[in-house]
Amino acid sequence: MAKKAAKRREWLKEDLQQLKALARDKTPARVIGRKLGRSEGAIRQKGWAEGISLNTRARRKRAK
Repeated sequence: MAKKAAKRREWLKEDLQQLKALARDKTPARVIGRKLGRSEGAIRQKGWAEGISLNTRARRKRAK
């Protein structure tokens, strides 16, 4: 039996807003993907294309 080709969903304005908000809150890409119903790879790819940082590490304060 042949595999069905995956159908690509359009990124809606609401999807991008939610992606930006979750990324701002340092939510991991895997969790964002589950919330938006997309793969982790799709989240990372769109984040990269839109210039959205998906870095979840907190910034360390530098000692003076």
